[in-house]
Parts: sequence; C-alpha cells; structure tokens
Amino acid sequence: MTQHLPVLLVVVPLVAAPIAALLNRPRLSWAVAVGATLWALYAALELLSQTMVSGAIHYELGGWTAPYGIEYVVDAANAWVVVIVALIGALVTPYARKSVEREITKDRIPLFYAAFILCLTGLLGIAVTGDVFNVFVFLEISSLSAYALIALGNDRRALTASFQYLIMGSVGATFIVIGIGLMYIMTGTLNMADLADRLPEVASSRTIPVAFTFLTVGITLKLALFPLHMWLPNAYTYAPSAVTAFIASTATKVAVYLLLRFFFTIFGATFSFDVMQLDRILMPLALIAIVAMSLVAIYQENVKRLLAYSSVAQIGYMVLGISFVSVLGLTAGILHLFNHALMKGALFMSMGCVMYRVGSVRLEQMNGLGRAMPWTMAAFVVGGLSLIGVPLTVGFVSKWYLVQAALEQGMWPVAGVVLLGSLLALMYVWKVVEVAYFREVDPELGISEAPLSLLAPTWVLVLGNLYFGINASESVGVATRAAEILLGVL
Repeated sequence: MTQHLPVLLVVVPLVAAPIAALLNRPRLSWAVAVGATLWALYAALELLSQTMVSGAIHYELGGWTAPYGIEYVVDAANAWVVVIVALIGALVTPYARKSVEREITKDRIPLFYAAFILCLTGLLGIAVTGDVFNVFVFLEISSLSAYALIALGNDRRALTASFQYLIMGSVGATFIVIGIGLMYIMTGTLNMADLADRLPEVASSRTIPVAFTFLTVGITLKLALFPLHMWLPNAYTYAPSAVTAFIASTATKVAVYLLLRFFFTIFGATFSFDVMQLDRILMPLALIAIVAMSLVAIYQENVKRLLAYSSVAQIGYMVLGISFVSVLGLTAGILHLFNHALMKGALFMSMGCVMYRVGSVRLEQMNGLGRAMPWTMAAFVVGGLSLIGVPLTVGFVSKWYLVQAALEQGMWPVAGVVLLGSLLALMYVWKVVEVAYFREVDPELGISEAPLSLLAPTWVLVLGNLYFGINASESVGVATRAAEILLGVL
C-alpha cells in the first residue's frame, strides 16, 4: 500500500466526504472526519519521511506515463505543505465536535463535516499533483467547500463574508485558469515537469509573459497578499471558530506553495525574477503588508478580526522570504509556512474556546479571562509570543532567518522592517493580554474553563510552538532541503 500513498492521500478523504453527509448523524459524521484526517496525517508523515530519504516520489495515475497521463509528484517542498495541512486537519477535527455543536444548528453538522473533508481533500490535492489543470480542479474543490463552511457561521454577516470570498476567489481562479490555458496553447502540455522543459523554447513570445502575469495576480489574490486581501478579514471573523482555525492555518499556506511551484519549478527562477523581475513587485508589497496590516490590527476590537489582519502581515513575511530569491530567504519563507500554521492555529483555537464559554471574542467581553479561563488565555499568550518573535518560540526562528537573509544581501532597511513588525505585533497582542489579565471579570457571569476536548488540540499546537522554537533543526532541515530543490541547487 505504501507505493500508492500519493493517490490514497487524496482518494480516502474524497470518498469519506459523501459518507459523512449521507450518514446524517452528527457523531457518526464526526467519526468519519476524524478517521479521514488521521489517515491523511499518517500518509503525509510517511511521504515526508520517504522524500527526505529517497528523494522525489512520482506516481502515474491509471498507468499512463507522464506527460500524457496525470502524475502526482511528492518532493520535500510539497511534502512539507501536505504535513502542515494534514496536521492542522487532524487537530481541528476533534476540536470541532463541541465547538460546532455550539455554533452550527444540528441538522447542518453532517454537511459541515462533509464540506470540511472536501476542503481538506482539495488542499492536499493541490499540493501533490504534478498537473497544472489538476491544480485548478483541486483549487475549486477546496474553494467551493470553504465558501460553504464560512457561510455556516451563526452571524448573518457570515453570508456576506462568504459571498465576498466567493467573488474574489472566483476572480482569482479565473486568472489562474487563463494563465494555465495560455501556457497549454504555447506548449501543448499540462504536466509541470514537461512545462518546465518546454517553456524556455517559447519564453520570448508575448503569450508567456501574459500567462505569467495572469498567474501572478490569481495566485496572490488566493494567498491574500496586500492589496488583494480584502476577502480575508471578514471570512476569518464570521466563520465558525473551527473553520477559521483550519483555513487560517492551511489555505493561504497552500497558495504560497502554488506561488513557489509555478515561479520556481515551472517558469524557473531566472525567468520569474531576472526577466519578469517579480521580486520588485513582491518585496515592496510584502513590506507594506507587514507594516500596514499590523497597524490596522492594533485598532481592532474583535480579536478574530485582529488576528485576521495579523495573518495578512504574516503572509507578508512569507512572501518577503521568497522575494530574496536565495536559499536562506526561501528557507525563511518556507519555514514560516509551518511556523505560522502552528502559531495562528493555536491563537484561533484559543479564541474558539472563548467563543464557546463567552459567546463573543470582542475585547470588552474578555475582561479577566486570564483568571476565569487560565489554560485558554495561556495558550493565547504563547501564540502571541510567537507572533512577536520572542526567543524559544517558532516565530523567533522564522524572523531570525528572515533577518539573516536580508543582511546577506545588504538590505538593512528590510531587516529593520522585520523588527518593526515584531514591535507592532507586541502592541496588538498586548491589547488582549491587558484586558484578560489586568481587568476584573464579572463573577455573576459564571465563566469557567473550556472543555478538555477544546483545550487538548489547542495545547498540542502551543507545545509545537515551543518545541520547534527550541529544537528547530528538523523544521529548518526540511525547509532548507525544499529551498535547494526549488532553486535547483540539488
């Protein structure tokens, strides 16, 4: 069975999704979702282990040889992304049982789990496929299910947020499929490796730069890079807590992977950054995102919205690392994919715990929660320290590598912006800490700690923040290997 893991990684959750819907029993649907996500995590870890030992894995579907048939390819770069998606899915599913019961009506819960598994399937499929049209297909699977998941929020504004995401996401997907179509017209192939071989022959034509431009706009819209981020704050704010934790930790990371795969593997770093000079676009936008979105976060009174704007700033850090076009810079960007999933997953899960007990995540409703919900707010504090970049947390490791990459190229002002982003993060994290720990809780409210089924998955991510912050050799090793593969050093 091991040799079929690349396809089973996608097929098992894909089959589980309709089963979860057809069972129509919340507990049974939840059990199916738990089984599907645990399988995905096992397969993801096994694939990562194999790629680190033996190199890239190629799996031909239906026995058709690439480039004529569809091929799944797993190397260190996408195996890393698959592990991130599967890990967050495996933690959010047990977390979701009580959270979803509180936030979604009972008759919709089986449909929630079906859409959740479909979203997971789409994200995993994007990561492992070696066919660019398959990328678009899986992108639509994940996006359509994400729109449905967001719309299930109990606030009516969730519908508006979902509709806004649908419009923006459809525009992004259209740009991506136009870019793919233009490449197909010029090369006659959809296989990524084959495209990488054939594109240099036609790169001098006008069509390829146009395709490159369409793909750049489409992918940056999907990953919510400033100023194409307007769909993200409302989507994160009004979605059910479990949905926010999952999407915030995975969807934008997979979009960053798409940017890496298209512009380093398919088009090649020389064409993308020397001919098209993509770094001259990405770096300024990343720096603006880090500063501007952190400033906007400071003024938010809804903590989920605060964390949403923080996510746009953190995407800026990932894109900044990519824009250095160096092994050290790419290592920093890829490392932050994993680290940000850990920190933001812990933060949004802790806010889900608050939502479960308080029914709101607005600052004025969180007075004294540091004493009423000590484990929940301790989880938020550790996640917040990671956002700031305090030593012994994963956030420090990411920013350390980003600063090193900037100094390697003599970009002192860029290193300064990274440090400024940490100071701004301190300001918006402190807003929550001040309310939770330095104000009195109303004893008549009777607020108690969140259930263990919510706290346990949250604290797994919290401990991950500390473990990979103290012992970063494993995560840095995988990120460096992925960077070297993408740049063609290996």
